Amino acid sequence: MKELFNLKGNVAIVTGCSTGLGVQMAKALANQGCNIVAVARRQNLIDEVAAELRETYGVEAIGVRCDITDTENVKACVATVMEKFGRIDILINNAGTGAVAPAEDITDAQFANEMNIDLFGSFKMAREVAKVAMIPAKYGRIINIASMYGLVGNKVAPASPYHAAKGGVVNLTRALAAEWGKYGITVNAICPGYFYSPLTRETLDSEFFQANARTMIPLERYGDEGELDTAAVFLSSPATTYVTGVALPVDGGYTCM
Repeated sequence: MKELFNLKGNVAIVTGCSTGLGVQMAKALANQGCNIVAVARRQNLIDEVAAELRETYGVEAIGVRCDITDTENVKACVATVMEKFGRIDILINNAGTGAVAPAEDITDAQFANEMNIDLFGSFKMAREVAKVAMIPAKYGRIINIASMYGLVGNKVAPASPYHAAKGGVVNLTRALAAEWGKYGITVNAICPGYFYSPLTRETLDSEFFQANARTMIPLERYGDEGELDTAAVFLSSPATTYVTGVALPVDGGYTCM
């Protein structure tokens, strides 16, 4: 029997892997036997994540501190992973930020910061991982975490820099998929909707947001922990060989209306 989602022996870098969706996706891959490199700026948190992954799933896991906006940091991070494992099979570009304010009040610094982290940072990680590990190996799985707001606008939480950056991530995904397909590298994007987390639960459970879910989301609810996992595992699988350049919404149907 073919194990379509077996990731045993693979090595994945997950950025933004100190809290939230990054940790959830790292756990999902580790559950399939994947070794994990948890990347973020807070060393204490990624060390805790790596320890939990080792203990719970029996995989190799390390935390590597990296500011993805710093090119030298990115190079050092990838070099550390290659020295430790000798390979990088999967990159999940999850690190990001979000400025919420009316467009007319957004500052230049807010807009630039959003683009520098969400878009340029994702490119820097993809560029280095592809150059050092994936192109030489003629194999790779790159997953960029965009957003449903990279596909549409919104009237609930004005965030024009976030929309612009995540829209850029979606088309960067297409561009890299087109360039790197010849090397056996697939590049796809996941576009999450609203998901519960310790930071969002109070807001999403408010009367206004609950009414918004019933109106705007066909499934009439927000995403629960674990509901992004299957998309991440699917796009990471060595068996997923003919899917590239795709922006996959995981949003309860928000973007279908």
